[in-house]
Amino acid sequence: MSRDLPNPGWGPLSTLPGNPLMWVLILSEMLVFTAFFALYAGQRALDPALFNASQQQLDPLLGGLNTLVLLTSGLCVALAVEAISVGRMQRTRLWLGAAMLLGLLFCGIKLIEYTDKFSAGLTPETNAFFGFYYGLTAFHFAHVLFGLALLGLVSWRTSTENVETAAAFWHMVDLIWILLYPLIYLLR
Repeated sequence: MSRDLPNPGWGPLSTLPGNPLMWVLILSEMLVFTAFFALYAGQRALDPALFNASQQQLDPLLGGLNTLVLLTSGLCVALAVEAISVGRMQRTRLWLGAAMLLGLLFCGIKLIEYTDKFSAGLTPETNAFFGFYYGLTAFHFAHVLFGLALLGLVSWRTSTENVETAAAFWHMVDLIWILLYPLIYLLR
């Protein structure tokens, strides 16, 4: 029975795809983001007027476009996992490449947004909202960059375990953005 598990000997992590240590990293990163989200919510509760007024200076359409781009990249990664599961190496690499291009597009859109905000004089020091905006989105951006590096590595060293491991991280990046986008851009 335990020999049928992807990672026997890892307790509750035994049934998860990819390397179990990636799941440890994912869980720890989810806890860090949860703490940041809680701090954001607490600060927002202390000064909702400031947060609402500051939030009006963001472009929810750019944030929405980035959501579409990142989720589509997640679909590409899922298709890469499916392709590797049936031994289609070239197709796996094509899907990983598409995911990386979309990840780079996400980064480009985010950099355009940062440039726009900085040119308008909106910096992390402007107020608490913008401190959180830059802090949370830059922390997420760093995870996108790390995910892109993982996808690149996996495109080179392609195996089922490697693709599943990178996919798990990339989907965590998607999940964080799905929570971050409405929190920062939409919720009033």
